Amino acid sequence: MANPIVVVATMLAKPGEEDTVEKTLSGAAVSVHVEQGCLLYALHRKSGTPGEFVMIEKWASREDLDAHLRGAVMREVGVALRNALAAPPDVKLLDALPVGDSNLGTL
Repeated sequence: MANPIVVVATMLAKPGEEDTVEKTLSGAAVSVHVEQGCLLYALHRKSGTPGEFVMIEKWASREDLDAHLRGAVMREVGVALRNALAAPPDVKLLDALPVGDSNLGTL
């Protein structure tokens, strides 16, 4: 079995585009949650910063993540956010290093 991969993607909305970014990412979640290999797809906002969003994802394998990134939902998100973000998303791919309690030491 492949090792799960965690994604942390930070996006900064242009001023006035905060609702567009939030609605686009929130709307995509329902479709992404049923994609093969999706173990977590959770939207957050940086506390005190209404235009900074952080998506935390967990995928069963790199292949599942790659399929997600090539899929229709992400193409639609890209089109919707093309003019709404102040910069390209900052995306980090993380390999888990489980520690301690198996339920508490990894996403």
